[in-house]
Amino acid sequence: MPFSSEDWGAIRLTLELATVVTALLLVIGTPIAWWLARTRSWWKGPVGAVVALPLVLPPTVLGFYLLLAMGPHGPVGAFTEWLGIGRLPFTFPGLVVASVFYSMPFVVQPLQNAFEALGDRPLEAAATLRAGPLDTFFSVVVPLARPGFLTASILGFAHTVGEFGVVLMIGGNIPEQTRVVSVQIYDHVEAMEYAQAHVLAAGMVIFSFVVLLGLYTLNPSRRRA
Repeated sequence: MPFSSEDWGAIRLTLELATVVTALLLVIGTPIAWWLARTRSWWKGPVGAVVALPLVLPPTVLGFYLLLAMGPHGPVGAFTEWLGIGRLPFTFPGLVVASVFYSMPFVVQPLQNAFEALGDRPLEAAATLRAGPLDTFFSVVVPLARPGFLTASILGFAHTVGEFGVVLMIGGNIPEQTRVVSVQIYDHVEAMEYAQAHVLAAGMVIFSFVVLLGLYTLNPSRRRA
């Protein structure tokens, strides 16, 4: 059974959301992961715990508190209203913000592991050549940590594609605006359209398998392990 126009709209929106969120997570998560990998501050534990919270926190709980924060009486909602951009809940930007929080550990933790695996020797060698911090990071750290960036990108993208609870709490179920694939599957099941739900669900299974297959075969460090 071919995809309906609503199915294609959900697929397009899901891929767009995952692409934007993955790009933002690499920008935001890289300095966080670098700090966690290098710092000896006692703040490392609390910050690491906050980053990892989505791994153990029910998605509806995270979505609920994000909804309160971004609502009309929340600090984020008041700030966005003051900026003149309106409220974030039930909009695509709201989905992006929620997905960034929910997928954060799937990007930060692989990057942190990759940075910690480098050790101090490459940085010390760059320092003897009088390389500055930014030059050292982009010329030495980033190339050596490339497998970590690959893993982080794949996991962040795949996890965003598979989100359900958070996106339903924040985005609701608005066609072409906030209805992603996981919500579309839920709608099909709720309407007892099991054939359509099966097509989308099978596509998600195949997508997940291909992602994991690529992760374990293309990533050199995982292949050696």
